Amino acid sequence: MSENLSHPNGPRVLVVANQKGGVGKTTTAINLGTALAAVGEKVLIIDLDPQGNASTGLGIQRRPGQKSTYHVLIGEETLGNVIVESGIPRLDCAPSTMDLLGAELELADLARKTYRMADAIAALVKQDNAKQPYSYILLDCPPSLNLLTINALCAADAVLVPLQCEFFALEGLSQLIKTVERVKTSLNPKLSIQGVVLTMFDRRNKLSEQVAEDVRSVLGDKVYQTVIPRNVRVSEAPSYGKPVLLYDNACVGSQAYIRLASEIIRRERELRAA
Repeated sequence: MSENLSHPNGPRVLVVANQKGGVGKTTTAINLGTALAAVGEKVLIIDLDPQGNASTGLGIQRRPGQKSTYHVLIGEETLGNVIVESGIPRLDCAPSTMDLLGAELELADLARKTYRMADAIAALVKQDNAKQPYSYILLDCPPSLNLLTINALCAADAVLVPLQCEFFALEGLSQLIKTVERVKTSLNPKLSIQGVVLTMFDRRNKLSEQVAEDVRSVLGDKVYQTVIPRNVRVSEAPSYGKPVLLYDNACVGSQAYIRLASEIIRRERELRAA
């Protein structure tokens, strides 16, 4: 069990983001959340993607009339009122619904339109003072730079970037870094990049090795030592409504996410000690 990393000023808020789709973003959010919970952290996953894959990947089925992160963003519900238990000890989820597809238009006319999620998290932290607080909040975003993603970046302490080991990886990463810098300059001065995790890594493929080498040469120790390998068990798990750590704890994908969680906790401790 790890030392719980709850901070006096609230949980550590990490946004899992990449404006490119298919890089393992949601898979990383749910499996990292599960791994953090498994080592003793209390974790909340906030699903801000209209597709809702983080919610269904945790076995949370969409129901008619369900309250979701959409209702939080438009001010109809508090974050605390939409959170549901995932069935995994110490891991909760604020689910998404298809209503989020129209949220951007509705948010455009609201006050503090880029800070709606930040305000909701702040209210939750204040409400949770009397209870066991979350030590980590992970926000899963849509694969685009829209108002939902901007809300997540404005609410976050840091960005965790899943990066697929493919030819155009560095190009997409440079665009994301510019976006993070713009948000930091104009909207959220505390925002930083917590780290980059290489996903879908295939040691048999020279391209994977080359991409990893290139990314590490540019970003150095911002790139996690842990890499997430291509693994069929990781791909199968969401269809069963389970994180891969519950679907097959012994597979190489599960073990990689456990190592990633340990590496992130270690970085967080170093940040606090600095």
